[in-house]
Amino acid sequence: MSLFLVAALWIAMFCLVAAMGCCVVRLLLGPSAQDRILALDCLYINALLAMLVLGIRYGGGAYFEAALLIGVFGFVSSTALAKFLLRGEVIE
Repeated sequence: MSLFLVAALWIAMFCLVAAMGCCVVRLLLGPSAQDRILALDCLYINALLAMLVLGIRYGGGAYFEAALLIGVFGFVSSTALAKFLLRGEVIE
């Protein structure tokens, strides 16, 4: 792996961790439930991208499978929380 790629992956990981920190702050301090759900949505997307960066760095297939699971569960949870906020119940 070239030095340029390793440096780019470290920079990308640093930026993703910083973005995840900002999302956690918004998740804890959000004034409304909608802000907190949006922060949670952004947090799982950043976690998904961090897993992809780790998969590229270490060349392991398990990282890509974990990223897929994070994406699926994150989408389902965001949809369920949005429906709960809209109607007050998830299952009709």
